[in-house]
Amino acid sequence: MKDLKFLKETIIAHRGVHNEKDIIENSLEAFKEAVNKNYIIELDVHFLKDGEVVVFHDDNIERMTGINKNLKDCTYDEIRNIKLLNKNTYIPKFSDVLKLVDGKVPILIELKNDNKVGLLESSLVQILKKYNGKYAVQSFNPLSIMWFKNNYPNIIRGQLVCKFKNKKMDNIKKFILKTMFFNIITNPDFISHSVDDLSYKEVNKIKKNKFILGWTVRNKERYDELIKYYDNLICEKFI
Repeated sequence: MKDLKFLKETIIAHRGVHNEKDIIENSLEAFKEAVNKNYIIELDVHFLKDGEVVVFHDDNIERMTGINKNLKDCTYDEIRNIKLLNKNTYIPKFSDVLKLVDGKVPILIELKNDNKVGLLESSLVQILKKYNGKYAVQSFNPLSIMWFKNNYPNIIRGQLVCKFKNKKMDNIKKFILKTMFFNIITNPDFISHSVDDLSYKEVNKIKKNKFILGWTVRNKERYDELIKYYDNLICEKFI
């Protein structure tokens, strides 16, 4: 049986420890700050056109750079010198983040799969094979979770879930994802659920069978209220 205890050792820092002034989300500076505070790091990864794996949240870089480009259509050379929010901070390679963290704290990796399933997953695993720290992967895409189950079952994998209220998708797909229909097949090791979409009764029901993380908590009062129900919480701002 897999040991998930490391995922509840301390607070999970959403996209690292960042703020709206000088430390940018998913940046090397945000991850350095999380390491300094001994927090678990949550981050997002994308697969570029040249096969590079980078750490960034959105599918498109416009929100953070002002430039309308989809990451999947870019090479790393095309984006490496683009500043984030006009600061001296850039989109990091996943391999450079691992060098910085160096096993000092656990990492929770969200796969942002914009391509054919298997491209990002296999590239990520090849990078992680050289890494000695503790980590787990998670994704909204159940086919990505299935890929890990079939190819690297020993890697701890989690299914991300929310009600998809603001997501543009057909109702059948939305129903399948929010009801966790695929979990019977993919058998994730943990559930990572939006805290805004579950009652305490629903959390307790899931927790009877699965390790459960909650996201995203943005103030201390909410954290103190929810931590009694979840195994751990993914947090930002107040941390």
